[in-house]
Amino acid sequence: MKLLLVSAVALIDTEGRILLAQRPEGKSLAGLWEFPGGKVEPGETPEACLIRELREELGIETEQSCLAPLTFASHNYDDFHLLMPLFACRRWQGIVAPQEGQRLAWVRAKDLRDYPMPPADEPLIPILRDWL
Repeated sequence: MKLLLVSAVALIDTEGRILLAQRPEGKSLAGLWEFPGGKVEPGETPEACLIRELREELGIETEQSCLAPLTFASHNYDDFHLLMPLFACRRWQGIVAPQEGQRLAWVRAKDLRDYPMPPADEPLIPILRDWL
């Protein structure tokens, strides 16, 4: 089975809310909400992936020193296994704005269950709720 490495981030604002992005139409799991991030490219670290994805998807800049490893997801999908480290980030430059037409929502940890998520993301919710 193919292993897919995806890096994700819980962006946390000054009010303690977490940013979720809705998967756009045409992508697998379209309409579900997820933590921003993306596939780690060959030769790229999970942290470098997030810095690139945050720039491309949200128009913000951050640094590796602002990305704190928090937890990870390991989930079997039908045709691949997803391994997804989740980082926490409270410091970035710029204003968060969707660059790819995706919908965004700032959500309190206690309200994360109100947003339908991919199966791999769901086990991360209690960890974030306990941590924040």
